[in-house]
Amino acid sequence: MESNNAISALAALAQTTRLETFRLLVRHEPEGIPAGELARLIDVPQNTMSAHLATLSRAGLVKSERQSRSIIYRADLDGLRELTLFLVKDCCGGSTALCAPLIAELTPCCAPGGKPC
Repeated sequence: MESNNAISALAALAQTTRLETFRLLVRHEPEGIPAGELARLIDVPQNTMSAHLATLSRAGLVKSERQSRSIIYRADLDGLRELTLFLVKDCCGGSTALCAPLIAELTPCCAPGGKPC
């Protein structure tokens, strides 16, 4: 990931509604959530939600798929992985002892069958 892409993703998440929306989509992986339902759950008008979803999509954090008359939105976990790896790539100058707590904290959340954070 390039710095400009990381800045775009972080800027997209630096707004309360978009951050809440993204976290909600992550919790609902892999099934996703229809756009109208997202707007209802976050309690924002549908056109406002649409603008927020467009920002998250351009930042590489959200994917959409048309299913009949609905558009289902999902967190782009590959985009999240790329952003996370970009942020921690040179973690602690390569000192595994210093990085171990970070990795341990992430592992239970992300491991298959791991308990949610």
